[in-house]
Amino acid sequence: MKKLYFLLLCFLFFTTAKAQIVALPDTTFKEKLVLSGKGQYLYVAKNLSGVYFEVDANKDGEIVSSEALQVSYLNVVGSTITDLTGILSFKNLETLYCNNNKITALDVRGLIGMKDIICSNNQLRSLNINGLVNLAHIDCSYNQLSALNLENLPSMTELNCGKNNITTLNTSDLINLWGLNCWGNQLESLFLKNGKEQGSVNFNENPNLKFICADESELGWLQKGVIAMGYEHCVVNSYCSFNPGGTFYTIKGNSKFDLLGDGCDETDKKYPNLNFSVFNGATKGNIISNKLGLYAIPVQAGNYTITPILENPSYFNISPASLNVNFPSQTSPYTQDFCIAPNGVHKDLEVTILSTIPARPGFDATYKIIYKNKGTSTQSGSVSLTFNDAVLDFVSAVPNVNSQITDKLSWDYSSLLPFETREITVILNVNSPMETPAVNIGDRLSFNALITPVAGDEKPVDNSFALRQSVVGSFDPNDKTCLEGDVITPELIGEYVHYLIRFENTGTYPAENIVVKDLIDLRKFDISTLVPTKASHDFVTKLSQGNKVEFIFENINLPYDDATNDGYIAFKIKTLPTLVTGDSFTNEANIYFDYNFPILTNKATSTFKTLGITDFAFSNYFSVYPNPVNDILNINNNGSIEVQSIAVLDILGQLVIAVPNAQTISKIDVSKLTTGKYFLKMNTDKGTSIMKFIKN
Repeated sequence: MKKLYFLLLCFLFFTTAKAQIVALPDTTFKEKLVLSGKGQYLYVAKNLSGVYFEVDANKDGEIVSSEALQVSYLNVVGSTITDLTGILSFKNLETLYCNNNKITALDVRGLIGMKDIICSNNQLRSLNINGLVNLAHIDCSYNQLSALNLENLPSMTELNCGKNNITTLNTSDLINLWGLNCWGNQLESLFLKNGKEQGSVNFNENPNLKFICADESELGWLQKGVIAMGYEHCVVNSYCSFNPGGTFYTIKGNSKFDLLGDGCDETDKKYPNLNFSVFNGATKGNIISNKLGLYAIPVQAGNYTITPILENPSYFNISPASLNVNFPSQTSPYTQDFCIAPNGVHKDLEVTILSTIPARPGFDATYKIIYKNKGTSTQSGSVSLTFNDAVLDFVSAVPNVNSQITDKLSWDYSSLLPFETREITVILNVNSPMETPAVNIGDRLSFNALITPVAGDEKPVDNSFALRQSVVGSFDPNDKTCLEGDVITPELIGEYVHYLIRFENTGTYPAENIVVKDLIDLRKFDISTLVPTKASHDFVTKLSQGNKVEFIFENINLPYDDATNDGYIAFKIKTLPTLVTGDSFTNEANIYFDYNFPILTNKATSTFKTLGITDFAFSNYFSVYPNPVNDILNINNNGSIEVQSIAVLDILGQLVIAVPNAQTISKIDVSKLTTGKYFLKMNTDKGTSIMKFIKN
C-alpha cells in the first residue's frame, strides 16, 4: 500500500511539473529564451528589477511558468522567428521587441502590464492588443495588417502603423494619443476624434483617403494637410459622432408648459425647441431641444452654467432659471427638467408659409402653412391664404378648406394650445407657358397668409406672412431660400426673416446622419434670435463658435428613392436693427450626408429696398391715426404740402386702395381690408413718402 501511495505522489509531481512548462513551438524563440543572459543572448531578457538575466533559471532547457513570470522585458529582434506562441505566459511583461522577424500573428491581449511593443518589419496579418490598459507605445509598421482594433487602450500615447494595408483606422478611444503615424496604408477613413488635439499625425501616402473625422480644434490644420497631399476627394469634419471626443458627461432632461399653474407633471404639454445657453467660464454655445422638449448636452470635464432662453421671456416664468453642474464631481448623466409657467395672459399667434415643392410652369407646387400659438392662453380663429388665382389653380388641401373664394382659401381652427404648432398642406397647379396668362421661368409668385384673431395680439407683425417665390424650370434638391424674397421692405429691418433649407439624398444608400451647417453673418443677423420653426424629420440644433449653427438629423436613415428622399429645415432669425435701406444680406449652408463631401447650397441674397422713391420723412408733413386701425384711417396734413394722390399697398407691394385726386382727402375707409400690415403711400408736390400701418 505504501509503495502504491509513493508511486501516485511521483506521478502527480511529474504531471504538475510538466503542466508548468511553457509550450514554445518556434525553436528559435525557445532557444533565445533558454540561452538568455549569456553569450550572444546576453541582452534578451530583463527581470522584474530591470536587470538582464537568465530566464531558464534551473537550466533544464525548458521555460516553466514561474520562470516566465520573472520577465519584464524581451528582445528577440531579427531572429527569423515565425511564431510567438507561449508569450501569454509572460504575464509581467512590460516591453516586447520582436521586430525584424517573420511573425504572421501576434496575440498579447492578456498581458495587461505591457507598456511598449515594437513588432515592426514582420509579416503580421493579425495583431490583438485589446485591453492592454497600460500600453503607451506600439510600432507595428511594415507589416500586412488590414485592420487594427484599438479599443480599451487608455494609456496609448504613440502609435506607428505605417506601411500596412489598413483601410479604416479608428483612434477615437485613444484619449491620450499624442503621436500617430499611419502613412503608406490603404486608408479610406480615419477617425481621430478623441477630445485631445494630436501633437503630430502623418497620414501621407494614402491616396484612397475619403474621410477624416476629428475634433473641431483639429479641422483647420488637417484640412490644410489634405490639400497639401493632394487628396482632392477627402472630406474633413467632426460628424462621425455628435458628442465630444474622449471622456464626456451628459446633462439631460425635458421642458414642459404648466398651463394651469399648479406645477409641471406628466400630464403637462411638452415645451418644444427650448434654447439652452451652455457656458463654461470661457466659451459659450447653445443647444436647442427637440420638438418633444427633450434635450441632452454632452460636455467634457469642467464647471458649466446652463440657462434656458425664451423667445418671449416676459410671457413666462421658468424654473429653475439656470443650472450649475460640475463634472466629474457630479454623476453623469445629470438630469434636470425645466418647468415653464404663464406670467399673466399674453396672446401671440404666428403664421409662416413654406414652399416644399417649388413652383414650375405647368406642374403642381406644394406649400405648408405653419401656424403656432406663442402666447399663454388657448386660442381659436382662422387661417387664410391668398394667391393670384389667374396663374395658380387650387388642387387640394389637408385639412380641407372651410371657405374658398377666387383667390382666397380659409381654414377655421379651435383650441390651439400654447406652444402648439399645426400645419396645412396646400397643392396649387402653376400655369404653363401655353396658358393665359402664361407663367415662365423667372416669374414671381406672391402669397399672403393671415392668422386671426389679430385684435389683442401683442405682436401682430407675425400674424401675417408674405411669401415671394421665383418660378424655376428645374431645381437643385439641396437649396436655400429666403421666404420673404430677394427684395424686402425696409419696414422689416430688425424683424424676423425666414429661411428654408431643403436637402435630398441622391445617393444609392440611405443617409443615416445629415447635418446642415450654416455660418451666420454676425454683421447682418442677431444669432441670439434664431428659432427653428419646422423640419421634415426629428433634429436638434447646436450653436457654437459664435456664428456656427448646426441642424443635426441623427439616425434618420433618409431613403434614396425619389418618393421619400427629401427633407428640409426652416428657421427664422432677426436682422440687426442697425441695417439701413439698400443693405443686402446673404446666407448659404453646407449639407453633410454621412461621410460624403458637403453640398454647398446656393447663396440666398436679399436687399432692403423701398417700395417707391422716398423724398422726405413722412412725419415732417403728416400724422396718421389711429394705428392700428379698424375702419377709418385719419390723415392730418400740416398744410405746407399738396397731396396729389394716395395709395394703400399690402405687404407684397400690391395696390389695394387708390385715391387719384387726393388734394382734400383726410380720411380713408380701410374697413374692407383684411387684417394685417399695409403701407400708406403719399404722392405730393414735394415727392413721395411711405409709412406703415396695421389693420385690425
